[in-house]
Amino acid sequence: MSEVKNPVDELLARLPDSPDGYPQKLDPIRRAVLLIGLGESAYRAASFLDDRILGPATRGGWATVERIAAAADAVRNPRPLHYIFHTGHVGSTLVSRLLDETGAVLSLREPLPLRTLAEVQDLLGQPESLLDGAEYERLMMSFQRLWSRGYATTSCVVVKATSSTGRAAPALLGQSQSTRGIYLNVAAEPYLATLLAGQNSPIDLRGHATERMRRLRTRVRAPLTPVHALSLGELAAMSWLTESLTQREALERHAERIKAVDFEQFLADVPTGLKLLLSHLGLPDDRDTVDRIVRSAVLTRYSKAPEHPYGAALRASILDQARREHREELARGMRWLEQVAKTDDAAAAAWSRSSTTSASGSA
Repeated sequence: MSEVKNPVDELLARLPDSPDGYPQKLDPIRRAVLLIGLGESAYRAASFLDDRILGPATRGGWATVERIAAAADAVRNPRPLHYIFHTGHVGSTLVSRLLDETGAVLSLREPLPLRTLAEVQDLLGQPESLLDGAEYERLMMSFQRLWSRGYATTSCVVVKATSSTGRAAPALLGQSQSTRGIYLNVAAEPYLATLLAGQNSPIDLRGHATERMRRLRTRVRAPLTPVHALSLGELAAMSWLTESLTQREALERHAERIKAVDFEQFLADVPTGLKLLLSHLGLPDDRDTVDRIVRSAVLTRYSKAPEHPYGAALRASILDQARREHREELARGMRWLEQVAKTDDAAAAAWSRSSTTSASGSA
């Protein structure tokens, strides 16, 4: 009778050579990583690499951080690793799926360990931190090496971060001079309208509010209204300001390697915007490649759920409806931003750039 192999041992053995072993979750308390089997088609299909990719047939189990780090050190033939950062609800999944159409990109959309690493980073140097700086750097390097694995046709790997993990961008790019980033945002008014249009926006905004307010307090000197006293529109405004200032910090640290993209302007001329992004990531940007990607079905489907039709015209219609139905909350949010901008230079700079972008985008 043949010996039954431990699925974790089997996946660990394959880690240096294949993305088919995927580190799906990091537990800093247990010092362990959940390792699962995931094939090339599953990566392409997944809009989010969170627990939604787990099922009854999923193979895998937990391995110690030390074993994962050893496997990461042994990775052979790593590909260039790049990132899509964004401020939330600004087309990052669409851009990721457009890059899929090159046939040369392995996209990792919102890996959970990246979110955990950002949370760990927040506590570094504090008495309550579970890791010291050296342990954090080592752990981040291990995951970046594992994320850099590719298949035979993979020219580069592009990780799409969650919106709140943009705060880890300087650290991620700081570990490799070849890593590049795309940072997506929109002006304040369409951002607020987008969030207010979402059915789950109250849960999303309140769920991220505490962490975002904590970050905002370190970035502006203006007095801030407590989270519990903010209306939904004001929460959306606070989210935009926090993530916009986070984007600015990343650009200040790595301006030469991060391409800032206004999503409204990208949609206004997708071929030109796509060509710029492909060139930035070192991918073929010839006219035939760009035309082929633009003609694909990606621009006509909802990128987070491709079974549903979607497009620029429908998006514009939804935003116009949100502006009508949530006029008061939208106005509250814009007034909140204007007030904070009057009392803080950093907020004023973000507000000024947003106003300029919005004006040029509507011209």
